[in-house]
Amino acid sequence: MVTIKGIRDGLLVTLGGGDWNHLLAELEDRLDRAANFFTGARVALQVGPLALSTAEIAAVRDLLARKAITLWAVVSESATTQEAARQLELDIALPSHPSTGAEIPDELSTEATDLSAVLVHRTLRSGQSLRNVGHVVLIGDVNPGAEIIAGGDVVVWGKLRGTVHAGAMGDDSRVVCALELTPTQLRIGSLVARSPDERRRRVRPEMARVNQGQIVVEPWDSS
Repeated sequence: MVTIKGIRDGLLVTLGGGDWNHLLAELEDRLDRAANFFTGARVALQVGPLALSTAEIAAVRDLLARKAITLWAVVSESATTQEAARQLELDIALPSHPSTGAEIPDELSTEATDLSAVLVHRTLRSGQSLRNVGHVVLIGDVNPGAEIIAGGDVVVWGKLRGTVHAGAMGDDSRVVCALELTPTQLRIGSLVARSPDERRRRVRPEMARVNQGQIVVEPWDSS
């Protein structure tokens, strides 16, 4: 009844038919099972032909807000739902993006049973976010103010200077690798690393991992 997918502008939550209260309960359960992954996300709600009132949409918005998630759009075929969304100052359509072959893929399923990887060729600029339930491989830079959140490992073939969270589903065994590893915040599983010392040694490829309950950074090489 509830499916969640990644899109370029955040996450797309699709609610199927059935009792409205049951739908909300299932949605909350899905969010709680991977709270670290969803926290801070922007969500568009897709409800098909469901006719929702402003109170019902507000209930979803408030549920998401309690999880630190922002509802920005409600997409529906129902004129009643569209008008209710407008009254709450929400968008009623997803933006159209041209296909350039260099953008973040339109959909990254959070229904995967394995840790599949997504490969992205681009630079993430301030305010941009890339999320995947599996691994993330980025060929490009992650600028300050941008973020990568992955259920698996994160590999950046470039400068990682934004925020990164590997093992966001609670997996402390994941790693973060980058040619220049100087993030504003680095998280692996439930652990958070201190901000790096800007005066540290010369830049070189490095890998961050968890060792004995804390995040350690070491050279990323064949040895």
